[in-house]
Amino acid sequence: MSGWPDALRRFLRRGRVWLFSDLPVVASAADWDASEISSNLGVFALSSAEMAERKITVTTIGELELPTGEIVACDPLITGLGRPPFSRKVKPGRYPVILLQVRTKIAVAALRFGTGLPVRWELATFARDRPSGYEFEFIVDDAVASCMDKSFLTIMSDNQEELDDYLADVACTIDRFCIDSPIEGNPINVAMFDTGYGDGAYRSFWGLDASGEPLLLMTDFEVLENADGRNEADR
Repeated sequence: MSGWPDALRRFLRRGRVWLFSDLPVVASAADWDASEISSNLGVFALSSAEMAERKITVTTIGELELPTGEIVACDPLITGLGRPPFSRKVKPGRYPVILLQVRTKIAVAALRFGTGLPVRWELATFARDRPSGYEFEFIVDDAVASCMDKSFLTIMSDNQEELDDYLADVACTIDRFCIDSPIEGNPINVAMFDTGYGDGAYRSFWGLDASGEPLLLMTDFEVLENADGRNEADR
């Protein structure tokens, strides 16, 4: 589809997304072959030279504070959905946020938890109190996504409206990406970034080591195809 108008790409991608949303909610991540869902999982195995050849640039935008190890990924401008964390937790700590970009589009957002390359990938699911149809993806309606620790949602205030207003203020003022700390003297923060071609429903993947511990959490914004950012004519 390389070279097609952005609007058409978004339309076709959203068509695939809603079909995927109809998957049985009783399924677990282990029931799905991650490599069949995303062709871009191998992008982190590329060398710097291979990245450059494929027109992919890598930017570390800062470190995300995860005091509970429960990670929330969401459109910060969507309110009232509870913003559930991923089912899998990581060790509490501070971890780098990495963006892969192609032609000014953010193609992949990732958190790095350890060194080395994953030996297998697992589709990330969200923890929810009851089935909703979106255990495998999060919805973006405003062309921006955010990543934060679960505690971020309660540490600022008990006032949901105040939290929503803060997230909206940051989302509406970023220039493609940022990491923001709302409370002076408190390390808790939030990462925000544009989402590929814009709105959609996006899936995330855990890159695991041989013992099953996470090395990476990556969200694919469907800009890359087969871990390559070039147009077909340039390949």
